[in-house]
Formats: sequence, C-alpha cells, structure tokens
Amino acid sequence: MKLDLYYARRFLQWFGIICMVLLTLVMLIDLNEQVRRFDGLDLNFGQLVNLTLLNAPAALSEFLPLIMILSTIVLFVGLARSSELVVTRAIGRSGIRALAAPLAMAAVIGMLTVSTLNPIVAATSNRYQELSDTYRKGGPAALSLSGEGLWLRQGGAQGQSVIHATGYGGEAGDITLLDVTIVSYAPNGGPVRQIIAESAKLQGDHWLLRKAKAWPLTPGLNPETNSVEHDELRLATTLTQDRIRDSLGTSTGISVYDLPETIRALGQAGFSTRRYEVWLQVELARPLFLMAMVLVGAAFTMRHARSGGTGLAVLAAVLLGFGLYFIRNFAQILGENGQIPVALAAWAPPAAAILLTLGLLLHAEDG
Repeated sequence: MKLDLYYARRFLQWFGIICMVLLTLVMLIDLNEQVRRFDGLDLNFGQLVNLTLLNAPAALSEFLPLIMILSTIVLFVGLARSSELVVTRAIGRSGIRALAAPLAMAAVIGMLTVSTLNPIVAATSNRYQELSDTYRKGGPAALSLSGEGLWLRQGGAQGQSVIHATGYGGEAGDITLLDVTIVSYAPNGGPVRQIIAESAKLQGDHWLLRKAKAWPLTPGLNPETNSVEHDELRLATTLTQDRIRDSLGTSTGISVYDLPETIRALGQAGFSTRRYEVWLQVELARPLFLMAMVLVGAAFTMRHARSGGTGLAVLAAVLLGFGLYFIRNFAQILGENGQIPVALAAWAPPAAAILLTLGLLLHAEDG
C-alpha cells in the first residue's frame, strides 16, 4: 500500500509540473494570437490577458492526453534510472501491478475532468465568445436552445436584437428559421420594434423575412395602427452561417450536465443531434482514454535503463500516443457523420488502445 501511495504521489507531482509548463507555453502562444486577432481594436494588455485566461481551461482539457502520457514517461524513466523498478520486481511485485497507482490517478483525473473541468471550459468558452463579439461588433451574439425553440441574439452599432424561432427548415447550405419573432432594442436598451415572420433566411449580411409584420414600439405610437406588413423584409445582421453552424455543431460551450437536455431541445427544434450525442459519449469515455495514455507511456518505458534505447522508446511512446489521439478524433468524425454507431465512435478507440498496450506490457513482462 505504501509503495502504491509513493507511485501515486510521484505521478501526481510530475503531472502537476508538466501541466504548469505546457499551460504556460500555450498561454504565451495564445496571448500572441490574441494580439494579432484584435490588432487595431485598441484593447489594453489587461483585456488581452483576460481573453487568454478564458482560453486556458479549454487548452488544458485538449492537452490532457499528452500531459498524461508525458507524466507516465517521466515517472517510469526516473524509476528505471534509480533502479526502483528493479527493487519493485525483486520484492515480488510485477511491473503491471506497479501500474495500479498511476492508472487509479488517471481515472480520478479523468472523472474530475468530466465532472469539474468540462463545466468550467463551457463557461469560459462562452464568456470568451461573448467578449470577442463585444470587442469586434459592439455587442455579443448568442445562441441557445430550449424546449420552446431556438433563441438568437445579435449585436451591432444600432443596438441588440433577440430572435426566437420555433423550428428549423434549412436545406443544405442554408440557415432558415421558421415562425420567427424578432424584438429590436435601441443602444440605450429600450425596445423599438417587434417583427413576426413566417420564415427568416440568412443571406450574407442580412435576414430575408417572408410574410412579415412589423410593429413600432416607440412611446406615444399605437403599435397596431402603425404596423406594416411585408411580403419580404430585409433585416441587417452580424451573424454568419458558419457562426450559427459552429454554435449548433459543437458542444464546447455546453456543460456535460446540460448536454442531455440540449440533445432533447435540438431534436424538438428539428436539428440533428448526432454530434452532441457523440460528444457526450466521448466525454464519458475520457477517463478510459486517459488510462489508455498511461498504459501507452508505461509500455515503452518500464524497462531497465541499462538496456539502452531509452530515447527511442520515449519517441515511440509519444508517437503511438499521438496516433491513438488522432484515431479517436477520426472515429469521432465518423460517428458525427453517421458512418459508424455513436457508441462505437466514442468507446472503441480507448478500449482498443487499452487492449493494445496491455498486450505490449504482457509481452514485455512474460516474454
């Protein structure tokens, strides 16, 4: 038990060190990217640092598999050079048994990632997008789904507009909303106009509203008396098709706790839910994938230092880790496109990685 605690402590120490080093490097690179992205918008250094910090949790979540495999490599290379692995085997404990503590720590980190880091990433990603839209366009653009339909918010120099649609009827390449209600607000926050339309199609920098009726909400005017009906009405927008599709197609800004409800709401609104279903299963399978990364690192580095070839073994472990990471992403894409089942896309890559590395470990231990 004491030996397991020792291995767990060493693993967590290296995990923390590598996390800090990689996160620092990523934040420096991202800060430079923020400077380039918002060049000419007169943002101060504090605002740029704030944007960089908001991106940090997402970067940490993305780099966790790499951090896990590097932590394992550093741990077992150090144990091999100090002959602690030799002593461990000498007291009758196999190399695979020595992996119990690092695997347990990987499982705990994976569960904390899903339960805690994932909601943090969702909140910070949403805040980053809101600030980015505010700095670029003068107001945030937002998208949300509920059982009542689709809600959009767009900002601009002339004020904010809130768009509600009960359904989605777009064909390939189009964004078309059905049964649309739009309330426009002045820059000072007061409502100035309400529009109800049968449909709204996004075309370039404007919405094309069909069979629309507009009511002015100016104080002192009778809205119904001054209302105007239009067969077609154009309304300027700062939203783009890519922006809306990205919001609907990725779950970065949605907590794993909210994904089931989002999937239900998307289905009711007529949108495809497959990407969200795949993402939910991928997140649930993350602890298993992080454990697979520990096994990958151990499979190539649990060897005596005197046998040589440590550098080549480390390189092979890192390359195999990257290969498994890209295979997982490729399987996720196939699942999102409907070419393989959702469960297979999410759970097959980590399961296959664990079986592969266990085979390598058993071959190294038993010959």
